[in-house]
Amino acid sequence: MIQLKDIKKSFGELEVLHGVSLEVSRGEIVSIVGASGAGKSTLLQIAGTLMKADSGDVVVDGVSLSTLSDGALSEFRNRRIGFIFQSYHLLAEFTALENVMMPMLIAGAGRKDAEVRARKLLDMVAMSHRTEHKPHSLSGGEQQRVAIARALINDPAIVLADEPTGNLDTQTRDDIQNLFFELRERTGQTFLIVTHDETLALRSDRKIVMQDGTIVR
Repeated sequence: MIQLKDIKKSFGELEVLHGVSLEVSRGEIVSIVGASGAGKSTLLQIAGTLMKADSGDVVVDGVSLSTLSDGALSEFRNRRIGFIFQSYHLLAEFTALENVMMPMLIAGAGRKDAEVRARKLLDMVAMSHRTEHKPHSLSGGEQQRVAIARALINDPAIVLADEPTGNLDTQTRDDIQNLFFELRERTGQTFLIVTHDETLALRSDRKIVMQDGTIVR
């Protein structure tokens, strides 16, 4: 589903990624772990086209992203890559339903179709009772569930998650972990997750360990 080929990235004189290669198959849940500064989040941002590598290539669902123009890359990112962040990044002025609908509307879908799919996804993540609530009235776990639904709205090839349980209490963390695996079983979704959560890493199909800008295990 995604291939990272010999990815290198430097910031000034500091080389953060030293030719990292990684493949994730369709339907896999793969976690990337390592100390802060190991290059995990940088690699994830490059995989999600939020940052450009100095060299190497990213291939998602058979498409080499280095061949796409900026406009085509933005469209591909919106339609084929889902993102879940530690801080949720929900839009404060919109309801849970509207937040989930947003990427589908940006992709050009009609409002009615976007609403139908958003309601279905909110039901899937057990948030159908909170559709009209804005983020300030939702708990951290509820906001993350909305963010997960938003990540899935365009039926992405892969979902990239950066510390998705980092801001959650133990019980809510466990609930979100369980939700990832339930979604994989129900939809066949592929996840690549950067995490310091060893429990989540051990539950994943594979645990990738990074150190000093390389994969060591």
